Amino acid sequence: MNKRIGFMFAGQGAQFVGMGKDLAEVSSAAREVFADADRTLGRSISDLCFEGPAEKLTESRNCQPAIYTVSLAALAALRDKFSVQPVIAGGLSLGEFAALTAAGVLDFETGIRLVAARGELMQEACRNADGAMAAVLNADPALVAEVAARHDVDVANENCPGQIVISGVRERVRAAVTALHEAGVQRVVPLKVDGAFHSRLMQPAADRFRSALADVSLRPPTCPVVQNIEGGLVRDPERIRDNLAAQVTGTVHWEQCVRAMIASGVDGLIEIGPGRVLSGFMRRIDRSVPVWCLGTAADLDKVVQALTA
Repeated sequence: MNKRIGFMFAGQGAQFVGMGKDLAEVSSAAREVFADADRTLGRSISDLCFEGPAEKLTESRNCQPAIYTVSLAALAALRDKFSVQPVIAGGLSLGEFAALTAAGVLDFETGIRLVAARGELMQEACRNADGAMAAVLNADPALVAEVAARHDVDVANENCPGQIVISGVRERVRAAVTALHEAGVQRVVPLKVDGAFHSRLMQPAADRFRSALADVSLRPPTCPVVQNIEGGLVRDPERIRDNLAAQVTGTVHWEQCVRAMIASGVDGLIEIGPGRVLSGFMRRIDRSVPVWCLGTAADLDKVVQALTA
């Protein structure tokens, strides 16, 4: 019997120099995805992925199309070896675009153009505001929400039980961190990011990105997709479009997204793209659901073996 598989796609922060290089070396399907990315954007995304440097790869304008490309290259390499269609798909923040591509809402060229524009706009918004983010670990969500509101910062991510991210003006984030420590929270970790993603400081980027989204055609998904801003299933293309714009400033309800994927009756989930962040979150969300990682050439045969077992 075929397994019911869900796809999860990595978000910004998962990038590393060398990502995707081994996939391109062993898979002609993956190489073609990298070639499509370079051709569409008129610059070498593949060189950035394979050679860096890390400082350039970390910039939003670069890492967003780079992670999108690696994720779709990994999926292409898998499908070249084994025919698999997801019963549900989702992605963390940026990863939502790869999920929508896997679900047929976007073609690759449209997707990478959108992601490149999103990265440019978000990087510009970061330059124009002194923002920061911090991960709050093992704290009461109600306490985090109350402290964030009191210090006029936003809850950016609800990633998994025990991890919430706050985002906003740097000085206000620092004040909120101090207040959380005073309230007994032991671990709050400042994040090494360009600025305050998923906060109101991204509003200029969200407004301009909404205009970019208005010019593209979105198809109905071939499988259910979960979207971060709602934390649940979305099927209507126009609602998907609105959610993609709102996500730039809105809270990423990733734990809710994963629980919706599990509730759909999956036999397992594949984390597709660089890194293993989402698999780590899964260990906090539900250990009973098998998760396989697909980001390197070494992962390919392991995933195929798992799917055919």
